[in-house]
Amino acid sequence: QVQLVESGGGLVQPGGSLRLSCAASGLTFSSYAMSWYRQAAGKERELVAAIASAGGSTNYADSVKGRFTISRDNAKKTVYLQMNSLKPEDTAVYYCKARYTGWPAYWGQGTQVTVSS
Repeated sequence: QVQLVESGGGLVQPGGSLRLSCAASGLTFSSYAMSWYRQAAGKERELVAAIASAGGSTNYADSVKGRFTISRDNAKKTVYLQMNSLKPEDTAVYYCKARYTGWPAYWGQGTQVTVSS
């Protein structure tokens, strides 16, 4: 059974930092492209950052470029999202997603990030 478990969310002041983690089990993690999405209240889910299975290629939403960094540790079966210079508009539930070409994607349950003073 595939499981993706996010952690690291919470309440942070504007300008602060958080690091999200997504621990995977039940799949060959190193074969999966991983990504982080977020969904703010009343808005559609949007892609934040993605990283290729081998970790060599990444891409980011324009709104987070230069502030967020996605990385992965295939030995630990974990993907990370380092979030710096957080803004109130980064407030959302953050989800990780695992995708293998030609197969249905797997999603985690989400972790809440709230940026507020």
